[in-house]
Amino acid sequence: MRKVGAVAAAVAGLALVAGCGSHVSPTERAGIPRDAGPGASPAGAPTPNAADVAAQWAKWGLKPLPPAPPAPARPAIALKAKGPVPVFSSVPTKDRVVFVTLDDGNEKDPEFLQMLADLRVPVSMFLTDAAIRDNYGYFRTLQSSGATVQNHTVDHPQLPLLGYEGQRRELCDDQKTLEREYGTRPTLLRPPYGEWNSLTQQAAAACGIRGIVLWRASFQIHDFQYDDPEKKFRPGDVLLAHFRGPKELKGETLTEMFAHLLKVVRRQGFAVARLEDYVRTP
Repeated sequence: MRKVGAVAAAVAGLALVAGCGSHVSPTERAGIPRDAGPGASPAGAPTPNAADVAAQWAKWGLKPLPPAPPAPARPAIALKAKGPVPVFSSVPTKDRVVFVTLDDGNEKDPEFLQMLADLRVPVSMFLTDAAIRDNYGYFRTLQSSGATVQNHTVDHPQLPLLGYEGQRRELCDDQKTLEREYGTRPTLLRPPYGEWNSLTQQAAAACGIRGIVLWRASFQIHDFQYDDPEKKFRPGDVLLAHFRGPKELKGETLTEMFAHLLKVVRRQGFAVARLEDYVRTP
């Protein structure tokens, strides 16, 4: 994927650290506490001890990540109900956390369902209807493990090549499908190829989308491609990966790719936090 020149870490309309209010996170709706980090269990289930968590991670050849801090009482990026839709690729925070996002939905590796259920790593899924409509249930299972559902258009077009109405259809139709299938209306958009323009912001607002999410580093098979010339994460970076399979990963699986991703995150000393706990309506 590539990003057009208009991409910036934040643009006009970004409202930072607004006042707090009542908020039920997507993970609370799934029965997972807001301050739960990797390895967390749904509400009512026994809280696993450190040895149990280590054993779960060892099943996948991994060591546990550092625990994420509790979700902030106030959003780092406060999404407004009206006004310009902000565009961002990182979140302003001093917490040593990164945010993992998975795009499209083409690959549906059954082992990945068990991996996410075991590890409880928070991920935001930006789903394309054309990629997921053959198996909506696969992503419902991931949602039950705490993954959140966001918008990635119906057909994965280059949005700037469409007029306003074309963009609005791509976004609004995906909104309707995702709300119908997953019981939650997305508030965030990942534009295909990272390409967007002012009409994308207008169409997003018309469809109830409150933020456009880009990325600071994208995962390939064994490592990241970084926007940062120092080739390292910074607190609040959004990380991009895809639901890809052996054909795109030179014989490796989605599950193997995700394990490589987690090893890099751990090697750099970061925790994985839930994007929707930092970017939300106050």
